[in-house]
Amino acid sequence: MKTVAEEGKTPAIVAYLTIIGTIIAYFMNNEHKNPFASFHIRQAFGIHVTFYVLGVLVGLFDSWLISSAFYIFIAVLGIYGLVTAIQGEQKEVPILGTYFQKWFSTIN
Repeated sequence: MKTVAEEGKTPAIVAYLTIIGTIIAYFMNNEHKNPFASFHIRQAFGIHVTFYVLGVLVGLFDSWLISSAFYIFIAVLGIYGLVTAIQGEQKEVPILGTYFQKWFSTIN
């Protein structure tokens, strides 16, 4: 018998592969709601939204230092989320993960 994490692993991993992957994962999880996949879809969606919102703000600065810090921050969040999904763990991404779960709680 498969565990919840094993059943939801594929959409959880796909969710971290670009915003298109998050949309695909959402529809993959739409028919049979899997709590593990839903958790990671919310985390991935939050990372992508943060990328676009902060990206606009970072774009106002003409500084490679600020841009580099921004990309490193987003990369760390994305890699952390992807690795936890691959390992079958349900850990929130650092700093913002708790907020992503609250803000996007309607994504099931």
